[in-house]
Amino acid sequence: MQPSISQIRFLGKPRIIGLMTFALFLLCTSWQSRAQDTPLLSGGGGFFTNTTGGNTNYQFVIEPLLAAPVGKHFLIESRAYLDESYSPKGDGQSGYSGTGFIALTYLQGSYFLSPHVTVTGGSFLLPFNTYNDRLSPIWISNFQDGPLISSLGTLSTGTGLGGMLAGSAVSKPKYSIDYKAWFSARSGNEQFDTQRSAGARASLYLPEKRLEVGLSYDKQLQGVREHFYGAHAWWEPANTAFRLRSEFARGFHAQGYWIEADYRTQAFGGLNSWIGRFEPLFRIQQSFRRDTIASDGLPLVNTQRADFGLDYNLLHSTRIITSYSRQFASTGDENIWETGIVYRFLFPAWKAR
Repeated sequence: MQPSISQIRFLGKPRIIGLMTFALFLLCTSWQSRAQDTPLLSGGGGFFTNTTGGNTNYQFVIEPLLAAPVGKHFLIESRAYLDESYSPKGDGQSGYSGTGFIALTYLQGSYFLSPHVTVTGGSFLLPFNTYNDRLSPIWISNFQDGPLISSLGTLSTGTGLGGMLAGSAVSKPKYSIDYKAWFSARSGNEQFDTQRSAGARASLYLPEKRLEVGLSYDKQLQGVREHFYGAHAWWEPANTAFRLRSEFARGFHAQGYWIEADYRTQAFGGLNSWIGRFEPLFRIQQSFRRDTIASDGLPLVNTQRADFGLDYNLLHSTRIITSYSRQFASTGDENIWETGIVYRFLFPAWKAR
């Protein structure tokens, strides 16, 4: 599981200092909001394995999230990523070597100005297409690995540092139009490493069809000043547990798409029966090179990949996720086997009065 976020690597004492700093932030924020609504501590933890080319890697992940309301109109939100990974030693050595890092995914404050406008400032997830800001948390994503094109339009770090406007532009019984528009400043800080950019996403939702379609645009305002274009479509038919999600993204150096489907049957006692908890998955994706000057985080050659998964939804917000992937490229084809178990937690910071 690789996050598309800015990462800080801590070894030894610096890692402990990083953990203490994040814990202090949670404590201070919660104390200041004691007189307001109760803050929520949420997130997920997981253990994952990845076997590629006969080599197996192991990964322990904790991804905590804090949502702290301050009054009726202001919300402070932050998410972190703590990771310990173990991979086989190279150069013919036996055994495994371990690495670890702590990453602050984002840290933002949002002011709810009206039903049509929410103002957000700080470090936020770039809402280019849908994967980065909706599906990337480990307790939401169906597959361990993100799509091949997930870095297009998110400027490699996946985050911006600046301001964002979001809300519902139009809300009618038969349709609604939502928007997000942002500006990100350039920052060389090792924690908030961002590029100067501006962009927007607009989505049309049809509630009777349970269909959402949208367009995204992002322009890099430094260096080569690259333009990125994106489109997405989500469909969840009514009275079914079937979901279809897809994205297309195009940059100056590469482009590609992914289509993902998952389904849970209700025919044998509902979704909570032992059969209804099985969730078969399928994802097809391709990336295409327009040139080889820069990778944009994508493979340097045209790549096709088919992912077959089978998740099992246990009680108490726990999921077992498994998948087999076959990847095709001119540099060589490979098989990828992945397994994992994820637990979602959610509880108040303290007992509400």
